[in-house]
Amino acid sequence: MEWLSAGFFVSLLTIILIDLVLAGDNAIVIGMAARNLKKETQKQVILWGTVGAVIIRALATMAVVYLLKIPGLLLAGGLLLLWISFKLLTEKKNHENIEAKNSMWAAIRTIIIADAVMGLDNVIAVAGAAHGDFLLVVIGLLVSVPIVVWGSTLFIKWIETYPWIIYIGAGVLTLTAGKMITGEKFLAPFFTTNPIAKWLLIGLLIVVILAAGKWTKMIGYQVEVGEHGQLTLPKELSEEAQMEPEDRYTVKMDARGKLMLVKVENGEDPDGTMQNAG
Repeated sequence: MEWLSAGFFVSLLTIILIDLVLAGDNAIVIGMAARNLKKETQKQVILWGTVGAVIIRALATMAVVYLLKIPGLLLAGGLLLLWISFKLLTEKKNHENIEAKNSMWAAIRTIIIADAVMGLDNVIAVAGAAHGDFLLVVIGLLVSVPIVVWGSTLFIKWIETYPWIIYIGAGVLTLTAGKMITGEKFLAPFFTTNPIAKWLLIGLLIVVILAAGKWTKMIGYQVEVGEHGQLTLPKELSEEAQMEPEDRYTVKMDARGKLMLVKVENGEDPDGTMQNAG
């Protein structure tokens, strides 16, 4: 790919966006691993943990870029990336197993290992978007990693405030997956001579993935109402609200006239309207 060409910058922006969307919670991992250390030590942990994570991720991505040249693996990588795009819309990442460490090198090791394990989706996506260009991989990492490390907490807040950002990220991932699938050696001749079919397939994949993600999310938040008015919450919703069977709730009305469940703290008994969450 020619330097400073439009295609180069489009691919670079794609890689940076992929890094931000898929690695936006890496600061959480870093923070959890280093939270028991002194302030001055935390800065060193963040620096060296990030350096180690970047080196491991760069080497892994370059290895995947090479492997994707093997016949059939580009198609497999594209299909896997479609699944990653869908999971991005429907699954929340769990950081509960990231333990805080009391020594600098233990924290650095935890950050590097956690990033390597959690970064597999990122590696596959970036390798697909790079189109075999190692320089794009390196530049993309150098640009996006500082943003991820020092700005990912803000980025996470943006995603929570503007959920459509995730859909843009999933769309870019699906676009990359579609290009990988249609670029597979034994499929490329057909799509090269039929560019309309190529973009129709990619467009269909984007619509299907985004629609499936949205529908799955909606199903996960549906509340069932029993014949006596009891509410049954899905697991995803109760976990997000951090509800436990022993919790007690009362029904209140907000300023817009909507009913809401409000958790009752121990010792409180507002109007005797408590209800058991279980």
